[in-house]
Amino acid sequence: MAALESQKLSSTEETEVQQWLTTSERLKTSPSDASILDKLNSHLTSRTTLLGSKPSKADIAIYESLAPTVKSWTPEQRTGQQGHPHILRHLDFVQNSGMFDLKIDDSDKITVDPEEILYVKPPHDAKAEKERLKKEKAAAAAAAGGGSGAPATIADRTKEAAETVMNAAVDAKDKVAAAVGVGAAADKPKKEKKEKAPKQQKAPAAATPPAPHLIDLRVGHILKAIKHPEADSLYVSTIAMGDKPGTDDTEEYEGQVCRTVCSGLNGLVPLEEMQGRKVVVVANLKPVKMRGIKSCAMVLAASPKLKEGEVDDHKGPVELVTPPTDSKAGDRVCFDGWRGEPEGVLNPKRKVWETFQPGFTTTDNLEAAFDGSVVKEAGKAETGKLTTASGGTCTVQTLKGATVR
Repeated sequence: MAALESQKLSSTEETEVQQWLTTSERLKTSPSDASILDKLNSHLTSRTTLLGSKPSKADIAIYESLAPTVKSWTPEQRTGQQGHPHILRHLDFVQNSGMFDLKIDDSDKITVDPEEILYVKPPHDAKAEKERLKKEKAAAAAAAGGGSGAPATIADRTKEAAETVMNAAVDAKDKVAAAVGVGAAADKPKKEKKEKAPKQQKAPAAATPPAPHLIDLRVGHILKAIKHPEADSLYVSTIAMGDKPGTDDTEEYEGQVCRTVCSGLNGLVPLEEMQGRKVVVVANLKPVKMRGIKSCAMVLAASPKLKEGEVDDHKGPVELVTPPTDSKAGDRVCFDGWRGEPEGVLNPKRKVWETFQPGFTTTDNLEAAFDGSVVKEAGKAETGKLTTASGGTCTVQTLKGATVR
């Protein structure tokens, strides 16, 4: 268990672990919920652990929620056609693998008979399926032809007529050329062909070097925030951030153009503090679906910077980055010393956000800032405050030297 606590997980993996912990709590009260079991079994079809191949505390939580019930499953429930064999395999792996260090007595383990497999899904034979469709098509064509055993052939008269007209036109053209133009054409000197100058190749556009200003940071105004219906750790906010009507991934709410944004702040920031307030958003990340809801931006928040070897327990404290009071939804905010035009949508392959986010921090004066000494790609070891065009500074309440993301 100590090994699990010390391992580092990405923010995406941490979010997924929290989601599975929520599922495990639901399974404690409803261990036979078919919809949850079906989804879990499907998820584990090609995975050793819930995260794929990386073990986590979520695997242990699912085991503890399901093991008492799975012990009494019938063979049909385990490996039958409607059973959940991948759940059984996963639980057997958790109870026997040393990486989870559960130390369960053999008498308390789920008994698994590897020879007991009631149903094996037949493999999909693409070639046989193609042949079957071909035969069905041939049979249908034969039936349409009157049942004579071969499809009826219809002569293409239109094509024949077109060829006749074209041939006649070619003959006529040849005769006219022979009567009036052949001699003249013979006496007329041939024009020398001018050599075409080679086309000049356009120089490739110079790639913009990565820089913090490529990240589109704006003032956002939260008009409404609710709890995510399928994820206990998420809020779903409706945020105006200065988009024009008709912009992709926007909708109108209370007369304003807004985006839907999911943020993992439930339990860290009270829901009432999310209502009607101004925040700073990252507006040009590629939209992603979070438990069925498309999130089209990210709300910036500060949390204490982790020490060497420390694991983020996601217990906070967390403080939202607050723009100046006189700012408006859609106002751009930039780091002093790194001002410029942002990209439309950040290319995930260039990893601009991942490169520069480690430099997002807060100062001793509680100002949101970018520390260029942390990111070599920044080009200079300066610290620039996050400000509006008029010079107003974005701040946090109490966290100094924090991580902002």
